[in-house]
Amino acid sequence: MSPPSLSHTHTHRVVGNFLSCSALLYSPRRSYTRCAAMLPRKSIIPGDFALPGLVPRAPRKPVFRDRVNKARFIAKNGACNLAHKNIREQGRFLQDVFTTLVDLKWRFTLVMFTMSFLCSWLLFAMGWWLVAFAHGDLDAARAPDVQHCVTNVKSFTSAFLFSIEVQVTIGFGGRMITEQCPTAILVLILQNIAGLIINAIMLGCIFMKTAQSHRRAETLIFSRHAVIAVRNHRLCFMIRVGDLRKSMIIGATVRLQVVRKTMTPEGEVIPIHQIDIQTESATSSNNMFLLAPLIICHIIDRDSPLYDLSAMELQCNDLEVIVILEGVVETTGITTQARTSYVTEEIQWGHRFVPIVTEEDGIYSVDYSKFGNTVKVATPRCSARELDEKPSILIQTLQKSELSHQNSLRKRNSMRKNNSMRRNNSTLTVPKVQFLTPEGSPNVAVT
Repeated sequence: MSPPSLSHTHTHRVVGNFLSCSALLYSPRRSYTRCAAMLPRKSIIPGDFALPGLVPRAPRKPVFRDRVNKARFIAKNGACNLAHKNIREQGRFLQDVFTTLVDLKWRFTLVMFTMSFLCSWLLFAMGWWLVAFAHGDLDAARAPDVQHCVTNVKSFTSAFLFSIEVQVTIGFGGRMITEQCPTAILVLILQNIAGLIINAIMLGCIFMKTAQSHRRAETLIFSRHAVIAVRNHRLCFMIRVGDLRKSMIIGATVRLQVVRKTMTPEGEVIPIHQIDIQTESATSSNNMFLLAPLIICHIIDRDSPLYDLSAMELQCNDLEVIVILEGVVETTGITTQARTSYVTEEIQWGHRFVPIVTEEDGIYSVDYSKFGNTVKVATPRCSARELDEKPSILIQTLQKSELSHQNSLRKRNSMRKNNSMRRNNSTLTVPKVQFLTPEGSPNVAVT
């Protein structure tokens, strides 16, 4: 069916109203839909060619919205990006005093370490001063032949010095208790017990802080980016892990989790939905021999949360892949854990890690300068579901990659041949020789 024809006067009216409509479009108080609906209503253009009539006919393409930057759940260094607020039962932390002391920062721990000893010394110094005061040892008018409870304790300062000598077992010999006061013997026993308890708690706290598991995790490294590429004819999500120390991590295991915000069919919003994903070497124990850097591979199959995501949809999706590496430190026997995460901006589609392990003089060498380096490889941009439904996509992608590779090789070979021919031609050229006559006038040049 041919479109209806427009007369000359009708055309002038179309142009004039179209210009007025275009002016309305630039008005901030006017809408595009109002102008689009006005054109067919005023017979400016035929209804068949109006915007509302053309929109249903055009095939709708998926619209990808820009991803809003959100806070990541796990930082790159493994710290949890989580703040605890409005905790009313603060007394629960005092029920586990040792863990609370270990979790404190170093400046608070050192203050607690110093104040615990100073307070105990001052407390028992007051006790020794009271014992001396009750026995009358502080009386200056007392007869010198009467034996004291604690010799040479005549003031609070001397009682404080004696308290330090008793608790840290210095024993200078100038002050000592006698058998005249059973109360002094009881105070001596109590101070020794209290001193041992304080030493055990504070020294144990200092030791645990210096030997914390996350200190060992500082030498467990992860690649800066994760990659998605084809391995064994399957789309795979891959990362690289490594250990900088020579001491081994015994029973090392790697767990991968996808964290994203989801909504149930009932309308419940789960802000942090954790989904476990399996690795390629998933066995009953799932242990690794982390002698050299390894590539952890997750096959994107039907059970994977990445199964329906293409390269474009992945960039617009709001998810985070958390990697957890656990194991026992060989030298200390303490269980350690290293964590990191990858957001969608840190996942490179169509890349592969470069090899970094080489054999040199009978020894395997690891080049950590290339630990996170990747190279581009031929990878379909579609999702794993589409790749399973249409295996020809992978074959076509590989064929195109092979053709481009062959073309690049041909170009290189042609460039090398041209360069070699130019060099040969430059070496075969003979310089011109000019003969001079005896009179000094130049003769004809001969080549």
